[in-house]
Amino acid sequence: MTTPLTDSLYLTFANLLDYPTPQTRQQAEALLAQLQPHPEAAQAFEMFCRGIESIAFERLQELYTITFDMQPLCYPYIGYHLFGESYKRGALMAQLNETYHAHDFCPQQELPDHLPVALRFLGLQPALREAEFGQTLIAEGLLPALEKMLQPFKQQTENPYFGILTALRLVLVRATEKELSHA
Repeated sequence: MTTPLTDSLYLTFANLLDYPTPQTRQQAEALLAQLQPHPEAAQAFEMFCRGIESIAFERLQELYTITFDMQPLCYPYIGYHLFGESYKRGALMAQLNETYHAHDFCPQQELPDHLPVALRFLGLQPALREAEFGQTLIAEGLLPALEKMLQPFKQQTENPYFGILTALRLVLVRATEKELSHA
């Protein structure tokens, strides 16, 4: 069952996993408050909040670039992690584009398998998120991609993006478990 809070979680995660803006710290504080019903995710997300609170905005932008754009294992593209640069990734992107178009959603300047784009779409389409398409995208796309994105981090990492990716994974696992229990 969807709630505005659930929708907002997806949208805020999407915003925070995009390139940092001057609103990033404020959005992080809001997300931390929203995650209180998810204690494990909130604990993981606190690492992100602590990590970004004391660094300069320009350094946060640099850290984002280093984490997601310069380390191939942590590219924020679902299809890349699932299929590499193969025709299967192209097929996934075509399917995502078709679904986005059918629901009047535009990924803007990004590829359709960009993690924040998929999260934004799911946040704006709660009925579709709970349907087979959304559940498949989460279970067979987002979760496996997040597992691979988390691999290059070490548990004791100081990179705050480890915290947000871990929190997102925990929220998605919980959402998937809830859907399975309602099926």
